[in-house]
Amino acid sequence: MDIYDLINDFLEHLEIESGRSKKTVENYRLYLERFVEIALEILNKDEMGPQDITKELIRKYRLKLNRYGSEMGGENLKIITQAYHLIALRGFLKYLARREIKSLDPSLVDLPRVVRKQVTFLHYDEVEDMLEQIDLSSESGLRDRAIIELLYSGGLRVSELVGLNRDSINLERREFMVRGKGSKDRPIFISKSAAERVRDYLDARTDSLPALFLNNSRNTQAVDTSGNYRRMTVRSVERIVEKYAKLAGITKHVSPHTLRHSFATDLLMNGADLRSVQSMLGHADISTTQIYTHVTDAHLKEVHEKFHSDTK
Repeated sequence: MDIYDLINDFLEHLEIESGRSKKTVENYRLYLERFVEIALEILNKDEMGPQDITKELIRKYRLKLNRYGSEMGGENLKIITQAYHLIALRGFLKYLARREIKSLDPSLVDLPRVVRKQVTFLHYDEVEDMLEQIDLSSESGLRDRAIIELLYSGGLRVSELVGLNRDSINLERREFMVRGKGSKDRPIFISKSAAERVRDYLDARTDSLPALFLNNSRNTQAVDTSGNYRRMTVRSVERIVEKYAKLAGITKHVSPHTLRHSFATDLLMNGADLRSVQSMLGHADISTTQIYTHVTDAHLKEVHEKFHSDTK
């Protein structure tokens, strides 16, 4: 069977049956087509089938992948990028196995050990320092306050935040649904303060555009019926967060995702269990949520000293 036809079948399966995002499918296509390109070079063939994927081929492929960038005069692929290539390949092999198509056992594809970057987060008082820098006498100030409080209170991804409409959020119940990665819905819960700040901002607006957060443009000619041209962009929100972090004298790099990290860390340090935090963050795998556990190690010392008895 033609390897490219099987890859196309697998990608259609990811999009339709597994509900993966178009971006994920595009990335998987890139990784798998690169695998075939390198494998054909290793095999010295013009075409290949699933039966040609062997443990020895994977060994040589990994070596080529590790040198991929430098061989073309660029930088080597990062370990995490190499891991993504192998994850895509392993997923493809699992798909072949389910279809009973003879190929390599996916369990024989080992993933490189990836050292995760240390999570940067803010303590509650640092978030408060940021909020105190905002001038609430203007509509844009009210908007900025609502944005930062929503990011911190709800643990939203910035892409989820900019996609919100007025009717997306229930300010009375202080909860709403968002569609996150993989087109998966999850509930978002926000504080009373965050709900009040959003209401203050909406009360100050005189337009009827559907987007929850608007940019500062007042060019009404650049507005379509959905309000997309006036909708805040991801980059605009990043600039807002960076601005108030600097004004607050915070020296570490602060992004919207830092506020999401801060949301998760605050929950764990105040006794929330990992599974609940996983659900609130919308992580498909709890191993993703476990990046926060080392952040809370300092809190373990307090627990130890409070609850463990000294010997006499």
